Amino acid sequence: MKSEPDFTLIIPRTPEELEAYHLLRYRTLRKPWNQPPTADQPDDDDTATHCAIRDESSAALVAVARLHFNSPEQAQIRLMGVDEAFRGQGLGRMMMDHLEGLAREQGASTMVLHARDYAVGFYEKRGYAVVKASYLLFDEIQHVLMQKSLV
Repeated sequence: MKSEPDFTLIIPRTPEELEAYHLLRYRTLRKPWNQPPTADQPDDDDTATHCAIRDESSAALVAVARLHFNSPEQAQIRLMGVDEAFRGQGLGRMMMDHLEGLAREQGASTMVLHARDYAVGFYEKRGYAVVKASYLLFDEIQHVLMQKSLV
């Protein structure tokens, strides 16, 4: 009898966790577009809050995301990726709930993000609204600015 998957949300802190975090982020968000690993290193990564989800059956990280503040009132989620084999299991929702809660605790009233066009429906189900088209990544991935009130 197959048991239900067991996932744990973590804050990557050890060198091993951080290495696994960055590798998964690269594999899900940059490698499919033949980008170098250095394409995944924003200038503010050291000051952002990172979270990941670990599959307890393998101890592997299977989802990642990060949170930073654009102003005291506005937080932003960036670089969210879920391993393709684990999509559709609520891991994105789990990370969003965690990061939105952290942002509220720290005083944010609004959350923004730049969603890839194919992910807009996921964020709309989470209460985000499209504000406008924002940018074209790698000359092929349209992004849209989305926003949600946290109050």
